[in-house]
Amino acid sequence: MLRVSLQSVYLPPTAQRLLTYLALHSQGVSREHAAELLWPHLPRDRAAASLRSALWRISRRSDQQAVVDLRSTRLAIADHVQVDLHTATRYAASLANGPDKDVPGADIPGLLCEDLLPAWCDDWLTDAREHFHQTRLYALEAVSRHHRRHGRMCTALTYAMTAVEAEPLRESAHREVTAVHLAEGNTAEALRHFESYRTRLRNELGLSPSTGFRRMLAPYLGRPLDADSPSSLRR
Repeated sequence: MLRVSLQSVYLPPTAQRLLTYLALHSQGVSREHAAELLWPHLPRDRAAASLRSALWRISRRSDQQAVVDLRSTRLAIADHVQVDLHTATRYAASLANGPDKDVPGADIPGLLCEDLLPAWCDDWLTDAREHFHQTRLYALEAVSRHHRRHGRMCTALTYAMTAVEAEPLRESAHREVTAVHLAEGNTAEALRHFESYRTRLRNELGLSPSTGFRRMLAPYLGRPLDADSPSSLRR
């Protein structure tokens, strides 16, 4: 979504995709490359015309504040434009790399709530979407650990569960949920969550939780947990 002077601005789908593509390439792209990538089904001259039309639509709706820098042969987002993806990536990376510093309070920052344009199917989004997906998962787990260490269990659980919802088979996210339950003294909840994850992992991938995850819960099972025993992997 484009916002100009705090107001949402509607852009046609072709203009939206052009603006998004430029936002993913902060160093800029050539006009020829952008036209060929975004309009691959059109002849070169018609693709170039479609590019010019999309640029005109963007400039027409930007209230005289240039959103795209057209001063060189390369197209780029104007320097003054703030791109939410860049802000979210920097924020997520800072959380993942520095989990012991102060982090936001109870509400999950909106920029980490969902993946990059999940409803879009464009191939050129694949790598950027996966990169941000993994970065935000690390960040969600890191901020959950931070809140757990400081005794803010409800907030910690919210972050951990958001990571689980984003990647249901990710073990590190499930381990963090389990760690929060154990820190609260909710052993039954921890065991229930582990068993739910173990069942899903076995049913979907034919795998078992890691030795480390199982050992994390061994003291609460009332029996030794033999990590090397094939029979224990099936239980």
